Parts: sequence; structure tokens; C-alpha cells
Amino acid sequence: MKTPCHSSHFGHAMPGARASRRGSVLIIVIWVCLGLVALALYFANSMTSELRAADNRVAQVEAEQAVAAGTRYAAYQLKQYAVGGLVPRIEEIRAEALPVGDATFWMIGRDNDQLPGREPFFGIVDGGSKLNLNSASRSMLEMLPGITPELVDAILNWRRRVGEDSEGGDAGATYGTLNPPRLNKGAPFESADEVRLVYGATLDLVFGEDTNRNGTLDPNEDDADASAPHDDQDGQLLAGIAEYVTTVTRQPATAADGSRRFDISALNTDQLRDRLRTFLAQKIDPTLANQVVGRLNPNATFGSVAEFMLAAQLAPEDYERIHTNFRARRTAGLINVNTAPEAVLACIPGIGPDNAGTIVAYRQQHPDLMTSFAWLPDILSSEQIRQAGPYITDQSYQFSADVAAVGRLGRGYARARTIFDMSNGTPRIIYHQDLTAFGWALGSSVRETSRTGRTAGL
Repeated sequence: MKTPCHSSHFGHAMPGARASRRGSVLIIVIWVCLGLVALALYFANSMTSELRAADNRVAQVEAEQAVAAGTRYAAYQLKQYAVGGLVPRIEEIRAEALPVGDATFWMIGRDNDQLPGREPFFGIVDGGSKLNLNSASRSMLEMLPGITPELVDAILNWRRRVGEDSEGGDAGATYGTLNPPRLNKGAPFESADEVRLVYGATLDLVFGEDTNRNGTLDPNEDDADASAPHDDQDGQLLAGIAEYVTTVTRQPATAADGSRRFDISALNTDQLRDRLRTFLAQKIDPTLANQVVGRLNPNATFGSVAEFMLAAQLAPEDYERIHTNFRARRTAGLINVNTAPEAVLACIPGIGPDNAGTIVAYRQQHPDLMTSFAWLPDILSSEQIRQAGPYITDQSYQFSADVAAVGRLGRGYARARTIFDMSNGTPRIIYHQDLTAFGWALGSSVRETSRTGRTAGL
């Protein structure tokens, strides 16, 4: 007897099996969807990062271009306000929060009549307010804040011509012991930053607490050892020697109108004295011209313009009309007493630490007199003026613009310092240095406003 065959057991799956297969397919589909979603999120996040990176790069380029624009702006302002040895007044040049498209730039300056604060001062820096490394004497270098006798020796050796006697032993042998070894230059400094190559010029001596070189007491420069650099947390900025030195200061041989300036170190002939008399008669008054020439010893030679000023005995307003037409034999490295900070004034013979603070206080009280140094007799004796005379001036022909900028919404940052020479009346770039790597230099106020998408000063 045949057993009946139930085809449903073989030709059709049981209901439970069909449900199991559908569940497996659903799980696979869900995993596939999750994978696709993960891939989509990954690529979306990657594209977002790329977009942010591109936007930040655009902001950085904007900042760099704003620095270039700020440099050109500084040159234009110098052309307007710094011709003939004049130093631009603070109110003449806008140097804070200047827009260039979506970017903004500032010119980091110095107020040499005030102690450094916690926010930057903005303006163009007068190079004539600094001590020239190539012409300063040993005694002047020794008065720089924080400098050591060993570093003074090394600076003098560095700039001393090859073959001349060195200070403090064989300089060449000293540099030969370094790793890697190098040679003592035996030639003038080409820039103030070159002092970092001199033996014994540690970062503490060169930059002090002002590691970002903005002349401002930033929070990290007044927190002891909480963050670099090490500082004494006394609420005052201890700047290094780099703040006070330069290598580019010199006076031109011609006046602003192109005429040759009088060399007062050679007025001992009748021809030269007659030329001086004619000049004074044209600029001031014929009678006064005769009086001035009559006061001068026929055989006198003057070591400085300041000494000539004392002998001429002109009223301050009369001397101001003619002072840019005179020069001494020494034309390099003169310090502008109208703008130099107290630390630099203290280095000048005849002024020194005893009179430097008095001069700064006098400048604060009489800013309208700072167009010549006819005011010096109000502070110094005649002998002190004669001592200081070979090292001082009341004119400046080199200026620096330290331009820092941020891009859109406060992103991107760039900074560069450019030194201009105004000897021929037209700004000429003689030095350019990228300072971006020294870090943020615009102070906490600009940083805070930049974070909110707004720019300080606008």
C-alpha cells in the first residue's frame, strides 16, 4: 500500500522559514543603509573640514595682503608727514584698525614718553630714537638695560674690522669653539637682529620679557613661570636690548629743498662765513645774520650742531626755521632727543641716567616744542650740551612700520616690519622682516573683539 506524498513539505517553505529569510534580508538592508549613512557622514565631515581649511587659508591670505597694504599705507603717510627730518605727530597718522576688504591691519608703535602698558600703542616707529650698534661707543653700549660687559666686548669685536685689535681675547677662537663653529664677522652690523649671532647674546638679553616684540606687557609676560617666557611678575615690561638698538640711522648731506646743508665743523674761512651770513639773511633777518656771524669765533670749529646752536644764541623760533640746513661731520648714528626713550637717552654722554628722566618729563609737558632741540638749554647746562652734541639730533630720516593684520572674522594672522629711509624725501625700503612667527602681538582687546566677529576700532 503506497504512502501518500505531501508535496507541500518539499515544494513550499514553512511560514516560519519565510519570515526568517525576510528578517535576514531586512537586517542586511539596514546594515547597508547604516554603512551608506556612515560614509555620507564621513564625506560630509571631510568636506566640512576642507571647507573650513579653505576658508582659513583665504583669511590667512587676506591678512598677508593686508600687511602688504599697510606697508604701502605707511610709505604714503611718511611721504606726507616725514619729509625733511620731521617726525610725524601721533594725531597725523591713523594706525589702528584700518580695513582692507574683509581684513584689518594695525601698525604697532611705541610711545617713548610713557611706560609700556598692557595694550599695544599704535603708530610709526622713529628709527632715530634708537642707539646705533655700529657707531655707539663702549660707554654708551654699557648703559643699555641688562647688557653685560662680556656682550659689549662681543659686539665691539663683531663690528671691528678684520686685523684690528679685539676686545677681551681672540674673538675668532671663541666662535671656533661653538657647535657648529663659525667666524666672528669683523664688519659692521647689517641689521639689529644680527646681534643674536654675537657670542653671549642670549634670548633673555636680546628680547627680555618681550618675546613677541610688541613693546607691550602681555599676560604671558607677567605670570612668573606659568607660561613662557620667564618673567619677574612685577607688572612692568623688562625689554631686551633689541628694543633700543638699530643699525640704519644716518643724516643726509642735503636739505629738503635739495640744497647742500652747511657743515658747521668747517666755518673757519671768510668765504664760508659769508655764505652763512647770506643764508641767515635770507631765512631770518640781515641784521640778525650779522649778529650771529659776529658772535662766532673766526677760528672756531664746532663738533656738533648743538654746539653751533649755543654759539649762535638764536631765539628758539628763529633756530627752528633754519636747523634742518645744518649738519656736523658725523652723520651716522645720531639719536633724536625729541623721541628717544629714557633708556636710550641715558646712554648719551652729557645726558646720562640723571637727566634722561627729566628730558622725558619735559617732553610730556611741552610737546609743541619738539620740532627742534632749541629747548635743550632749559634742561642741560652748556657743558652738558657740548658733551651730548656729537651724538644727538632733532631730525629723523629712518622709520619702521610694524604692520600686523587679521583676515575675515578675526581668522588668519600676519605681521611684518619694514624700515624706510627718507633721506632723499621719498620712502625707500631698506629692510623687511616677517614677524608672524613671533606670535600674537595685538593685545588681548583685539583678540577678544576678533573672536566675536567684530574688529576693535570699527
